[in-house]
Amino acid sequence: MTIERFDVVIIGAGLSGIGAARYLKTRLPGKSFVVLESKPRMGGTWDLFRYPGIRSDSDMHTMGYAFKPWKHPKAISDGPSIISYIKETAAENDIDRHIRYEQKVISASWVSETSTWTLELEQADGSRSQIACAFIFSCAGYYNHHEGYLPEWPGYHDYKGTLVHPQFWPEDLDYAGKRVVIIGSGATAVTLSPALAEKAAEVIQLQRSPTYVVSRPSEDAFNTFLKRFLPDQLAYQATRWRTIIAGRLRAKRFAKDPQGMKKMLVDLAVAEVGPDCDPKHFTPDYWPGQQRICRVPDSDMFKAIRSGKVKMVTDKIERFDATGIQLASGQHLDADIIVTATGLVLQALGGVKYAVDGQRIEPGKLLMFKGFMYSNMPNLIYFTGYFNASWTLKVDLVADYACRLLKHMDETGAKQVTPRADNAVFAKPGIPNRFISGYIRRAAGRVPKMGAEFPWFTEQNYFWDRKTLLRGKVDDGTLDFSGPKPVVLPDLQRAEPVLQQAAE
Repeated sequence: MTIERFDVVIIGAGLSGIGAARYLKTRLPGKSFVVLESKPRMGGTWDLFRYPGIRSDSDMHTMGYAFKPWKHPKAISDGPSIISYIKETAAENDIDRHIRYEQKVISASWVSETSTWTLELEQADGSRSQIACAFIFSCAGYYNHHEGYLPEWPGYHDYKGTLVHPQFWPEDLDYAGKRVVIIGSGATAVTLSPALAEKAAEVIQLQRSPTYVVSRPSEDAFNTFLKRFLPDQLAYQATRWRTIIAGRLRAKRFAKDPQGMKKMLVDLAVAEVGPDCDPKHFTPDYWPGQQRICRVPDSDMFKAIRSGKVKMVTDKIERFDATGIQLASGQHLDADIIVTATGLVLQALGGVKYAVDGQRIEPGKLLMFKGFMYSNMPNLIYFTGYFNASWTLKVDLVADYACRLLKHMDETGAKQVTPRADNAVFAKPGIPNRFISGYIRRAAGRVPKMGAEFPWFTEQNYFWDRKTLLRGKVDDGTLDFSGPKPVVLPDLQRAEPVLQQAAE
């Protein structure tokens, strides 16, 4: 049976995948490609999450693509507007015809002899098929779309009310006039609290550990002003750079004076709520910059707390019971609905099972190469973003680099490119992740890690990445460009041998 073959397979039709397709189509128009999407629609994260109030927690002038201005008045925008932006990008660049929906990538096997990836796909009806390519762009994101994180609470199944995880929000959930408890302190929880308070009888946000929360205008006054005099693209780029620079300066302040910045952020939150606010609800046990800061548009969460529609409770859960939650302090929270906004489950490589020349790839044993490729994995680029800034900022840089990389291979006749790492590289203790969000700590040992030195570690720093990805040489001596050349994994990266390659 003949297997359909492409130059590039893009996995995922979300913000990253559509952006990658646009770069590939415009920079290398001669390349054949297909976009594989497991869902029946494009959008990725923004199609999956459908809870009330869903919005970006980054401004769209940096979360939008570098090549397409964000024209919506609100910089902190709602989910449907972001979906429309992604769809517009696909339509404007004739990407729709390249997308194949309900095509879940189960596995991918590389054979160096032919310099080919063979992917096994599962369709909606359960049937299987195969497709081949020379290069994979993995744009499947960083978390499991089919599983949200849920702690093991005593008595969880004793609760008789309605339990909801935001990742799987029921379309028909009626919360009007109900008592709602939201467990969590991250972006999802602070988005849900004011949104549910509009109809619910009572909303309590229960958190074990607080998060830094700051208010930001939903509309960017600077951008609005510039658009009165400048074309959309120029106004967009100016606003984008202003926001990027401000973010970098803020990160430096966090590093230079963590104690002072912590006090400032807590004081700002307390001032927003008013004199009756207990500072403990907005005083995290970590320093600014170690986790994402939650931004709330136009003080919506603070306004809901001030009005009494939302109550904050900082305590530990002792157990669930039939009517609600018993807290360690002795307080009991009665609830008709409990929303478990407790986080994501990180997933490496989009959950795809990879093999290279018959050797199974174990994600937890991989080293990251410059943050977008992996040790000893040929012809694969992982489109990643920032955890401490807008995701798409880095996606744009990676997409630009990927196109330059493919062009270089065409010009030199190289068939494969591999970030080679031997046992000596693996033996050096890696740099620990400075970002300590719960979903990152929980995934330790299951996802790729950083090495001890460049190019095996990456900074969460846009300016560093511009220097290395946008301006740096493609062939800078850190990659192995070659013809068909077997890949032998070093002992410290080896897993058990794969029993059957996807290509068989």
